[in-house]
Amino acid sequence: MPPSPRLPESPYTNPPAPDWLEHFPALREFSGVVWRQTLQSTRVTTLPAGTVIFHDGAECCDYLLILAGTVRVQKTFDDGHEIVLYRIRAGESCVLTTSCLLAGERYPAQAVTESEVSAVLIPACTFRDALAGTPEFREFVFEAYGHRITDLIVLVREISFEHIDARLARRLLEKAAGETVVAVTHQTLAVELGTAREVISRQLRTFARRGWVHTRRGHIRLLDTKALARLTNHESA
Repeated sequence: MPPSPRLPESPYTNPPAPDWLEHFPALREFSGVVWRQTLQSTRVTTLPAGTVIFHDGAECCDYLLILAGTVRVQKTFDDGHEIVLYRIRAGESCVLTTSCLLAGERYPAQAVTESEVSAVLIPACTFRDALAGTPEFREFVFEAYGHRITDLIVLVREISFEHIDARLARRLLEKAAGETVVAVTHQTLAVELGTAREVISRQLRTFARRGWVHTRRGHIRLLDTKALARLTNHESA
């Protein structure tokens, strides 16, 4: 498997534009020679939507901090099924990048930009030096790592113990964000929930028969959000 391509550098490098630190207030308080050297080694880049930041099996070259936009981290299995593990948004870092850098392993998944993304990249060797020489940065990295691991444990619990109808209802409500129409395909929902498109289509037909949703190509209208919400809090029949 070839290594992930080096991401393009922004004109604002060595030292980086100081305003990127505004997205990570904690980092602005760090000091010391090692940290100053870390900042001098960072690269700021902007990537268009649909860019593959790293491939499954690729070498890990940089620690990633997102300034703007969203990155989707997903896993494709041998049977062709996909699942979204998590998303990285502004002010966040990538737990798989952290894990790979700490263990010296290759990426076990793929990351794709869902929108235009601005990011700060810290080279692997610089990242390790910063961990060793800047205790505050080490605390920052492991705190973010711990939060994301907790999210992944929740995902494992949902997949292992929750019915697909409850998981689908929750995801529809999340995507709706208070609105009544969700622009999403059955395939996208299948990837989000780690199941087959046919399973999602069958469950949506059940929701429609109950009068909870109305579906059309690429859109789902939520007709009874209270019923969907109740389903997320109770075991399905």
